Amino acid sequence: MNDTAPTEATPSGTDGTGTTPVRAAVTNTATGRPRHEPLAPELRTSEGSERRKERAVVLRVLVYVVVAHLLAGFVWLLFVLGAHGN
Repeated sequence: MNDTAPTEATPSGTDGTGTTPVRAAVTNTATGRPRHEPLAPELRTSEGSERRKERAVVLRVLVYVVVAHLLAGFVWLLFVLGAHGN
């Protein structure tokens, strides 16, 4: 005969007290406000957000090209003024 008493297994997701532990909110230490968790993969992008990203890339490239040309023009002006001084 077995003299040992049967032991109960702790159900998955509990801490053994019969209650399910509550996950603590993760807060941003700088602001004290809760941080938002990232969206599920199927909710991250949509057709509208892809178009917005493409538009942002086009705008960024346009700004870089314009700024690069302004900088090149300024350097060219420095060479012209330097040659004119001699």
